[in-house]
Amino acid sequence: MFSIAKRLLIFMSNTPAVIVFRSNLLGLSETFIQNQLRALNNWNPILVGQSKVSNGLPLNDLDVRLLPDTQSKRVRRILHRYCQRFSYPYPPHLQFIDHIEASLIHAHFGFEGTYIWPIARKLNIPLVVTLHGYDINIRREWWESGLGGKFRLYYPRQLLSMANASNVHFIAVSEAIRRRAIEFGIPKKKIRVCYIGVNTERFRPSGLPLTQRKKRILFVGRMVEKKGPLILINAFAKIHAQSPDTELVMVGDGPLKDKAIQRAQQLHLNITFTGALPSHEVRAQLQQARVFCLPSVTAANGDAEGLPIAILEAQSCGIPVITSARGAVQEAVLNRVNGYCVPENDPNQLAESILELLSNENQLLEFSRAGITHTQMKFDINSCTQQLENLYTQLSVKN
Repeated sequence: MFSIAKRLLIFMSNTPAVIVFRSNLLGLSETFIQNQLRALNNWNPILVGQSKVSNGLPLNDLDVRLLPDTQSKRVRRILHRYCQRFSYPYPPHLQFIDHIEASLIHAHFGFEGTYIWPIARKLNIPLVVTLHGYDINIRREWWESGLGGKFRLYYPRQLLSMANASNVHFIAVSEAIRRRAIEFGIPKKKIRVCYIGVNTERFRPSGLPLTQRKKRILFVGRMVEKKGPLILINAFAKIHAQSPDTELVMVGDGPLKDKAIQRAQQLHLNITFTGALPSHEVRAQLQQARVFCLPSVTAANGDAEGLPIAILEAQSCGIPVITSARGAVQEAVLNRVNGYCVPENDPNQLAESILELLSNENQLLEFSRAGITHTQMKFDINSCTQQLENLYTQLSVKN
């Protein structure tokens, strides 16, 4: 937890300030931003956005500041939209950011980077942009056709224009995202991988030993196409036919939730749908699961996974993972070493892999131990955040 004492210590030590920008602060699924902020030691994080998400993450332990309103008066709305369209700094926001006196700005998601870039450029502040997944995987023509909303019609063009600026640098959350960013047109020298990581002290093995638990499969993710919830339900029908005592718990909300529930009813499957849960309740679910499954796919518009934090949390808790998530395959999940990597959109192979793991306790325990070790060595949030702070320092000194 980012305690008051830690905040006071950072403030009194005159550590440099970094503005962490996200327009809406912060959805329940964005614990990765919150946890990264809490893990900073040598930089003073100031979380800046335009509004707070209703029923979002609790942010009381963070320094949160909201930009001046842009919507209450017609003149403000028009000026703000004009600035967005032509990549000019919106004057009230420019003044607000200037008063913070930050040494660096870190935007999460590419489109947030394109929003804050005119201000960073005007103030000559280095800008770091973390690319997570859909902000770089979705095909350019999808954005330019207006399917992402009229204010993101020019997003690809603005992103690539910004990428050529000397004071802008990119972080990819996985090697898969880095490769995709280069394909998209971002210069290779401008982007590096820096994992967000997971709190391996908080997410650690607990509860009943793995082999004493029920045969429970756990899914955690938004109910959207790329997470593959319907694929898992179809696979579970095959699993249930061969192993009737196997359970499936699906955590998450989203546009496909109703369709997922309907599909489960059609197949006469008793699946538990919990809706979205806060982090501590997800951890409680992990303490009861035997296998974690995220059968992600590439969506019709090109959207695909970056590196789901839920997979890292599961592995850190000693839960073997079965996945087809592009950003996790052979990066977090090493096939037949700490889990199974399966082809996308293949419920038959998915079902076979889950059944094999549920029926082989020796392999289950072997994968569990390997997953814990791999996560601690490569994805511990403290070491990952140290790399991020080193980058901050490097870029701020150059400036």
